[in-house]
Amino acid sequence: MPKATVVNMTGTKVGEVELSEAVFGVEPNEAVVHEAVKNHLANCRQGTQSTLTRAEVSGGGRKPWRQKGTGHARQGSTRAPQWTHGGVVFAPKPRDYSYTLNKKVKRLALKSALSAKAQEGNVIVVEDLSLGEIKTKNMKTFLDAVGAGKALLVTGEASENVVKSARNIPGVETTTAKILSVYDIVNAKQFIVDKAALAVIEEVFA
Repeated sequence: MPKATVVNMTGTKVGEVELSEAVFGVEPNEAVVHEAVKNHLANCRQGTQSTLTRAEVSGGGRKPWRQKGTGHARQGSTRAPQWTHGGVVFAPKPRDYSYTLNKKVKRLALKSALSAKAQEGNVIVVEDLSLGEIKTKNMKTFLDAVGAGKALLVTGEASENVVKSARNIPGVETTTAKILSVYDIVNAKQFIVDKAALAVIEEVFA
């Protein structure tokens, strides 16, 4: 059964906790994780790019020269794609790039990402991941104490003090247990989770 180190907010190790085999002990499926990350990035796309086709570019209504006898190649418009100031071939238009994944695929991807972090020894459980005030320095001191670099901080409920204390630290992201993202987990080096949030994750995703 996978295990993780339990620390307090000073970074001192206070024990170990056994992680759920059903969530942190599955065989990671790289293909499914890849699909989940690709889906996340596609859903983040704005899809607002737009350029003009030859039909939409201003001008070009007159045939530039007669069809035959000039020595030039025949042309029907100065706004054809091969002309300077012409339209764009297969011009991109605003569209929705988002699509959905099956629930079972998303769940397997999440378990695979968590299990990979557990196998690497990059799951750190905090007895009580909270701060008494909004202070970036305090959060940085804690992260340095546990040796965290690019990290994902997971709390049971949204904590304004934790979120605002961590948001200016490069590479550090925060989230809650119920809205975990496979992309966020894969993108971080350390998975730092509150003990209460760990219980929620194991209950919801087991």
